Amino acid sequence: MPLNRRRFALSLAGAALGARPAAGAGGDGFFRGAAPALLAPIRAAAQALGGPGLLKSYVTDGGEAFDRSHAEVAYTYDNAVAGLALLAAGEAALAARLAEGLRLAQAQDRFWTDGRLRNAYAAGRQVPDAPASARPPGWWDAASGRWVEDGYAAGSASGPIAFAMLLWTAFPGNGAFRAAAERAAGWVERDCAAPGDSRGGFTGGTLGHEPQPERQAWLSTEQNLDLAVAFARLGRHDAAAKAAGFVRSLWRPAEGRFAAGLTPQGTVNEDSAVDANLWPLLAFREADFAPALGWVLARHGLPAGAPTGELEGLDFNTDRDGIWLEGTAQAALLLRRQGRGALAERFLHTVLRERDGSGWVRAASIPWLTTGFYNGDNSFLYPRRGHLAANGWAVLAALDVSPFDAPPT
Repeated sequence: MPLNRRRFALSLAGAALGARPAAGAGGDGFFRGAAPALLAPIRAAAQALGGPGLLKSYVTDGGEAFDRSHAEVAYTYDNAVAGLALLAAGEAALAARLAEGLRLAQAQDRFWTDGRLRNAYAAGRQVPDAPASARPPGWWDAASGRWVEDGYAAGSASGPIAFAMLLWTAFPGNGAFRAAAERAAGWVERDCAAPGDSRGGFTGGTLGHEPQPERQAWLSTEQNLDLAVAFARLGRHDAAAKAAGFVRSLWRPAEGRFAAGLTPQGTVNEDSAVDANLWPLLAFREADFAPALGWVLARHGLPAGAPTGELEGLDFNTDRDGIWLEGTAQAALLLRRQGRGALAERFLHTVLRERDGSGWVRAASIPWLTTGFYNGDNSFLYPRRGHLAANGWAVLAALDVSPFDAPPT
């Protein structure tokens, strides 16, 4: 039977954007008590901007190659999560600084004028009325004697753009933010629609520099979930249904989990991904998908082999070499909403334990956490450094707020 896209999108909007469900049993006092300390470094960094701008994604005081290459990196996704955390905590003015920083980056990109956002920008204050001033982050490479910019940072992935849209649409009365979200959504619909695939969905975006970045033909379950909610908020019902339908098509009922997406060749990527399995439960809230949480706990939970009630956190992938704190915070939020307060509290205790001296939650519990992803020829590793998105998700978990909840009216 052909899909009634408008009906499907409206159904999605009712599920993903409905009223926030009641908090899970137990531990609300602990969670609320943890929120101020988790928010404090984000609040201080946003205050220090003095106006619209973007925050550094990582603490970079280690003197290693990572610290040099990330010294000014402000990832779009990380800043959107931080903005949502500030908004959840009642810091609307500070959240608006990050939302406006992303809007100015979009409007004042040094090359692009089509509504896309890059994956990262140079951190710091964004100045209005400064055309072509927004650039990707970079660093001076002494060995080669040249300025270097990372191709991923310069590119435009659909998932981070969706998170910027989620932040912008969380300010329902702001016309400038709404217009920025519409421009971004238009670019995704025009440039990322998967061609000729019966599953629908939107591709990963682009990788590399202007004027001709490389189009990414793979499709991500997680990124399409982000887009489904963002499109629904904007009333783009066909696009929302297309993205949500793709997510649902990757459900594996026999295994009780979502596959990670599609490869560039169109085959199913059967990797186990934490966010691809947790976020649909936050957004769709459908009983059929509930087993995905058990899948994640069984295959990503640490210590490996421990009973579920004794787990302390999640690894990014299934080799379980260390704890990924951002994903652990995401799981804490979902566990609260499923009434599993004791395990959620254990997970947030782990997050609180893994903070540096300035209060930043570290990205990983070990020096270099494997992910299974590659950046060019190099493995992508999470460092044991303070991380903006890890703090942001920890705040959201403590306050029982999801990026996919309906914004206040």
